[in-house]
Amino acid sequence: MTTTTPAHHPIAVVGAGLGGLALARVLHVHGIEAALFDLDASPSARAQGGMLDIHEESGQAALRAADLHEDFRALVHPGGEAMRILDRHAVVRMAEEDDGDGGRPEVERGRLRDLLLDSLPEGTVRWGTKVTGARPLGEGRHEVTLADGSTFTTDLLIGADGAWSRVRPLLSDATPAYSGLSFVEADLLDADTRHPDSAVVVGGGMFFALGAGRGFLAHREPDGSLHIYTALKVAEEWLDTVDFTDTAAAKAAVLDHFADWDESLRALVADADGALIPRRIHTLPVGHRWDRVPGVTLLGDAAHLMSPFAGEGANLAMLDGAELGTALASHPGDTEAALAAYERALFPRSETSAADSAENLFLCFRDDAPQGLLDLFAGFRALAD
Repeated sequence: MTTTTPAHHPIAVVGAGLGGLALARVLHVHGIEAALFDLDASPSARAQGGMLDIHEESGQAALRAADLHEDFRALVHPGGEAMRILDRHAVVRMAEEDDGDGGRPEVERGRLRDLLLDSLPEGTVRWGTKVTGARPLGEGRHEVTLADGSTFTTDLLIGADGAWSRVRPLLSDATPAYSGLSFVEADLLDADTRHPDSAVVVGGGMFFALGAGRGFLAHREPDGSLHIYTALKVAEEWLDTVDFTDTAAAKAAVLDHFADWDESLRALVADADGALIPRRIHTLPVGHRWDRVPGVTLLGDAAHLMSPFAGEGANLAMLDGAELGTALASHPGDTEAALAAYERALFPRSETSAADSAENLFLCFRDDAPQGLLDLFAGFRALAD
């Protein structure tokens, strides 16, 4: 009888999202190899989502560390930093144009992911490898189990595997909790031609129409479509009461929450093309952290899942990856010193962003909405001046 020795990877990253890819790229720039494991069958297995605003101090800093900033600039969507804020009567309360001087340019998530992926050596990502668990072997080494029953070992295990991380239990008992907010996503395709009124309402960049406990968020994508997020402060189980396989019934159920809203805003759902997609918003506790455990750490949503209302999720994931990669390159032969240095910066940074996210979620949907968001941007402008 023969036995097969499990494969060994000095650095194993679970998850090939933006954070894991940024880490792998920065390591590659420094001549360090990493193996990434992702449950998707291929890079094109699923859509990568809509637009991201990439912040100067976080996402763009990560891309500079990855030697990809100039390539990133070529992907920026012109006009994407424009913003409109409306109330439930469709009265425009704030409108800003994109003058090209902002520090948060918009880019398609899929194109940004491809930029990072294409910058890595072929075979860096092992597609179709779903991690189901991991256990310590001592002295910082871990054994990782895949869904097909196979295992591998690693000297350094990094959980970049999102909200429901399989690596997090090695470090923390924390689990994501429902934030109180649910999204229902929709698309209006070829908006200027097929949905011209909605195209005018949303404008050329980000869009908010807010009221007490509900609202519409949207952005224009480079292909001319509008991506709509209907936001509802509802019980966690409310989405389960809606049959999303029946699009007409789902639209009616969602619009029932907007009976007294302007028809131009209701049309963002009523006229949507294709199925509606439900999504609950979960968060980890603000200030989530863990004691140093040899040979393992987390980045991105696995470390600090928060609502999207600080605009920091993808940006922090990439910054986490870049800073972890830089720390490892700066501490050759001393992984524990690298992880300690990385986590010392990670914890306060992510706590601040998570607290901002929780506060912004509250102010966006408080009883006098959209006043809270208007006050927030007024404060930003005052600081800038």
